[in-house]
Amino acid sequence: MQRARGILASLRLVKSLRPSITRPIHFQVTRYSYLFPCFSPSLSTPSFVSAFLYGHQNLYFSSKPSSFVELILANEWSEEIEKELEGSNLTPTHETVLYILKKLDKEPEKAWCFFNWVSVRCGFKPSASMYSLLLRIFGQKASMKEFWLIIKKMRDEGFDIDKETYLTILGTFNKEKMASEAAALTQLFSQIVQESATDSVVKLVLEIVLASDWSDGIEKKLGELKLSLSENTVLRVLKELRGQPLKALKFFDWAGKQQDLDYKHNAVTYNAIIRVLGREESIEEFWKMIKVLRTAGHDVDLDSYIKLSRQFQKSKMMKDAVELYELMMDGPYKPSIQDCSVLLRQISLTAKPDLDLVFRVVKKYEATGHSLSKSVYDGIHRSLTSVGRFDEAERILESMKVAGYEPDNITYSQVVFGLCKARRLEEACKVLDEMEKKGCVPDLKTWTILIQGHCTAGEVDKALACFAKMIGKSCDADADLLEIMVNGMCSKKKVVGAYTLAVEMVEKARLRPWQATYKNLIQRLLGEGKLEEALNLLVLMKKHNFPPFPEPFIDYISKFGTVEDAKEFLKALSIKKYPSSSAYLHVFRSFFREGRHSEAQDLLYMCPHHIRNHADILNLFGSTKRCSGTA
Repeated sequence: MQRARGILASLRLVKSLRPSITRPIHFQVTRYSYLFPCFSPSLSTPSFVSAFLYGHQNLYFSSKPSSFVELILANEWSEEIEKELEGSNLTPTHETVLYILKKLDKEPEKAWCFFNWVSVRCGFKPSASMYSLLLRIFGQKASMKEFWLIIKKMRDEGFDIDKETYLTILGTFNKEKMASEAAALTQLFSQIVQESATDSVVKLVLEIVLASDWSDGIEKKLGELKLSLSENTVLRVLKELRGQPLKALKFFDWAGKQQDLDYKHNAVTYNAIIRVLGREESIEEFWKMIKVLRTAGHDVDLDSYIKLSRQFQKSKMMKDAVELYELMMDGPYKPSIQDCSVLLRQISLTAKPDLDLVFRVVKKYEATGHSLSKSVYDGIHRSLTSVGRFDEAERILESMKVAGYEPDNITYSQVVFGLCKARRLEEACKVLDEMEKKGCVPDLKTWTILIQGHCTAGEVDKALACFAKMIGKSCDADADLLEIMVNGMCSKKKVVGAYTLAVEMVEKARLRPWQATYKNLIQRLLGEGKLEEALNLLVLMKKHNFPPFPEPFIDYISKFGTVEDAKEFLKALSIKKYPSSSAYLHVFRSFFREGRHSEAQDLLYMCPHHIRNHADILNLFGSTKRCSGTA
């Protein structure tokens, strides 16, 4: 963004398939039984404390072994680790393997070795969610060989790539300009979608389940299908029923009772059903299923937790998000340290933050041995300022300083936001002065919060003064701030002023407004009869490569404009010498709808030869003459 000093006066596969690592890859000749060759990476040594498997603590590797997870995560992968793991004669669980892979998502080489070992040596059968996680880990330029091998393996075992995983990896491929890989992945996903649509077993089940409300009759029909139920079949049906969680639950319960089909729910299917039930209309059933899952000896896996927590936060189901966080923190598969900060932030962003939820999260975070980080302090502080409890917020700041964290732009911005929300605008302005005195220069975000607070309170003139002060301090505005200013000024019927500001920002500060800002201003200007100004914005839109926005102009000109106005509009509409014939056609039709036939005729005479003789336009004028009874 260029400075705005001048406006103050007026306001596919990759060719190299080997992943890049810090040490050479050593193929282990003694590992022929492995799925694929194993890496020997150089690893960092983080410390995680979780239970690898239930009820077994007999480790030989360390004098203080707290878990198998710690053993795997805190050391380089080696034959020594393999021997220690194999000597324990323990069977890994779905939840544990998924947890370890999730913790190794930044260490693909080690994740690869672990996956190979657990799949072959332990005979562990990977699940669909596990394969999806592996694809996200290896879906990068440095590990395309492993990526496509994983896809082959999961397809051979009857698993599909889910849409979320596909979109995530496709985004990575596009970002890294891996066009051929993106095309190959898209083609494969299209094939999977087509195959899923024609899966006869799943299709039959869905036809029965979706036909009517659940009843004994539906269960009877399902039984008559004599299905060969499998984990994969149940997962596919649940996926298709995710929009109707209560029916998904009925099917899940029915499937669990089919002992004669030699089918039994496991950790994978239990986690699948809770992901379906984790929404507002089925939240009661969700928590009941959590109890059933745990009674059956399973846990919520880390992947399910992440998806459910995001879903709860997105739906503003903060109480459920906090309860799920507490549940996971009390279990063996604890969320990451960052999850605490993210959850606190989402609570603080609600209309009225629940401080009880805030302190529950912090209490659980501390109970697991973590000390409060700057981001956690910020989360507490943000909620307190948002509900206007500034004295307590100040005490939190003092505690934060004692812990060694100095207030920064984030801290002060939260105070500004809270004061603006409480309509204490003068105090909010003074915060920025205080920041400067303490050597913390207000950034664009802080200024934006202050200016938006004034606009929300209807104090647009003061917002303009703050804007001018910001520019005077060499802080550049951006499209977001311009949008706020334009909306605020228009709400106070200062449409021409908003237009002037927008044009100045474009021409002197080289700012590129949002398309929505242009559209809003154009409609506002035309509403006040300011056609010339609106046309100028249309030209600026064109220079910024936004698509044309003709509709409000055509409507306005056909009702109130002149033939000259129509001519100027058509001229402004296109970067070519003349706009398309369809643009002319729309204007002519609009004039006719308003009964302004003479204006349409006059405009036609001014048009270039190829427009006057265009078949559609000739037909339009000819049909109009016939309707009016003229020759």
